Amino acid sequence: MTKKERPTLSLKPKAKPAAPAAKVPRAQGDGGQRSAGSDRPRSAGPRPAGQSRSESAPRANGPRPSGEGAQRSFGPRPDRENRGEGRSEGRGDREQRGFAPRSDRENRGEGRDDRGQRGSGPRPAGDNRGESGQRSFGPRAGGENRGEGRGEGGQRGFGRREGADFRNDSRSDSGQRGFGRAAGAEGAGSGSPWAARKPAAREADAPAPRAPARPAVRESHHRDLKPRVQTDFQSELKQDSLAFAILGAATAAVQVQQGTALPQALAAVFANNNATPQARGAIQDIAYRAMRKLALSEILIGLMAPKAPDPMVLALLSAALPLMHPADGSPAPYEAFTVVDQAVTAAGSHPDTARAKNMVNALLRRFLREKDELLDEAMQQPEAKYNYPQWWIDAVITAYPKNWEQLLAAGNEAPPLTLRVNSRRSSVNDYLARLAAEGIEAARIGEYAVRLAKPVPVHQIPGFAEGDVSVQDAGAQLAAPLLDVQAGMRVLDACAAPGGKTCHILELADVNLTALDADPKRLQRVQENLDRLQLQATLQPAEAQADGWWDGQQFDRILADVPCTASGIVRRHPDIRWLRRKSDTRQLATLSSQILDNLWKMLAPNGKLLFVTCSLWPQESEAQAAAFAVRNRATRLDAPGQLLPLGGAGQDHDGLFYALFQKDA
Repeated sequence: MTKKERPTLSLKPKAKPAAPAAKVPRAQGDGGQRSAGSDRPRSAGPRPAGQSRSESAPRANGPRPSGEGAQRSFGPRPDRENRGEGRSEGRGDREQRGFAPRSDRENRGEGRDDRGQRGSGPRPAGDNRGESGQRSFGPRAGGENRGEGRGEGGQRGFGRREGADFRNDSRSDSGQRGFGRAAGAEGAGSGSPWAARKPAAREADAPAPRAPARPAVRESHHRDLKPRVQTDFQSELKQDSLAFAILGAATAAVQVQQGTALPQALAAVFANNNATPQARGAIQDIAYRAMRKLALSEILIGLMAPKAPDPMVLALLSAALPLMHPADGSPAPYEAFTVVDQAVTAAGSHPDTARAKNMVNALLRRFLREKDELLDEAMQQPEAKYNYPQWWIDAVITAYPKNWEQLLAAGNEAPPLTLRVNSRRSSVNDYLARLAAEGIEAARIGEYAVRLAKPVPVHQIPGFAEGDVSVQDAGAQLAAPLLDVQAGMRVLDACAAPGGKTCHILELADVNLTALDADPKRLQRVQENLDRLQLQATLQPAEAQADGWWDGQQFDRILADVPCTASGIVRRHPDIRWLRRKSDTRQLATLSSQILDNLWKMLAPNGKLLFVTCSLWPQESEAQAAAFAVRNRATRLDAPGQLLPLGGAGQDHDGLFYALFQKDA
């Protein structure tokens, strides 16, 4: 009597069959049953489609095809007992299922791969079987459902996978299953097209390993769901109040933390709030104080706050704290309790700080109570003591080991207000007499430089609007005289914005000047200064390291005020220390060398090129000048070299560097 045909489960061989071992009793399981009493040998190879296992003889190692006749069903069988119960009945020792290597058929391998193959070894936790050995199909440990195939998300299904001919699957190091052979494995013979492909092709088609799972984050704490700082929020505070000024300074400070330069951040605050001139002055003063003491303020906040405040709260506290302890020993600009009250008012008026109003009040009042102890503890850290990033402190010590502390201290002081007298309209002595008549104390500190004893708003400077004077540091006023310009010369001012040196050159001689800058918006400031001084120049928006804008006519004089880290003007721009990174020095030095080499070919024979930078780092100044002279065989003329901003009489200038070169005919 012929037994009824039934589909059987397709099992896959390991890559390499194991050596024969002693026969052991087979454990009860769910696959691979032979018909009882079938002891005749069977040749290796695929079983014909549609032929059941009971009609075929035992076979040797070899892949099984994935066909309908090879798929095993798990339902009850009409011709004999259910597969899960009484597995050992009617079987000999050779047919009993075991987990050791078997000599008469393929080794099962460890685990079940993506095509449903099950391997030898201890059964993992969660593989529920009945006492008789029948497999249950409930959830398994780790969430893996044991079926014939695995879906895209890792869930096993109960049907065979279409087109899956190559059965020797492997698992990658990350735990993801692939569809190629294990590394170095020799799979059994197969007619699959995978076997004929080159290893490189199989590796290219293998899925990329998955990254390790990261711990789940609470939705409310996810960074993408945190609200962004509302820097464009318009407060309803009165503009003549200290609270309005503190809030405006904090809004500018938080933009600096996000990478915006302080002048641009302040301009945005002024425009957004339509601030009055008086309010602008107060906001700017508090913001610059905050930048000069930012490291100390943040360390003090860290000592007092139980956890790190939100960015806007941190900025508001950083704006308020310097008002309560001036570092230079000068009297505080406001009463301490007034600062506390107005800071709390400012916090309550902004949506990003309103919920932290009580914390702001508590921290500021604690600072008043424990001021000396907190300052002593904070000053133990170099960043708080000098108010610079640690890499900046180390760089100054390396470059200037004798006077590094003096340089760091000078960078934390407010710079003086220095004016440049327009020689076309007045002399220095005449302008000093004019200031004295206005009751403004001033002194002459250079050929065209006048320093005011007390800074005043620009719109209150006598003759500024008429073009009699301009605001320019005493060190920057050395550039134009060093060029020795003569009437009728062709002059190029590369990297010209904001135009202070451009205008000074035009004040000294009638020249044909081209002002070059990569930023068209910054060239607008150059034009504004030219209009105020009633001067003319050709504005050219282009990059100085390129020559597409050049008409081929060489220049008699070139001023190359190249990009740099601006470490020499940190007292005027205290935000620079927080915006720069240590790696910026090398990157900017590379760009500067490209600009200098490009400009040198535009210089006429016997012409002069003045190399200027406002950096303290030798990589951007002296080392750059020496390398340039060697590369281009330039003759180096006398120039001031490195100016150190040490302060005091005769040295009250920024940290600029000058190197003058001449091109031999």
